[in-house]
Amino acid sequence: MPEFTYEITEPIGILSQSTNGWSRQINLISWNGRAPKYDIRDWAPGNEKMGKGISMSLEELKALKEILDEMEI
Repeated sequence: MPEFTYEITEPIGILSQSTNGWSRQINLISWNGRAPKYDIRDWAPGNEKMGKGISMSLEELKALKEILDEMEI
């Protein structure tokens, strides 16, 4: 498996926290030195391990916001 690097350039917020200490977070993350993207995924305490997640550009995040704004929740 190829090596990769990441840097959380801006922690935005915690969406939920499990009893085992992992939390689902939204952050701005730079992957492999590239421009940061908005990212939602599960993180272990101290952000040392991560689960699967999704990364989005600003345009994708805006589109998601529009969709969520139209939903009746």
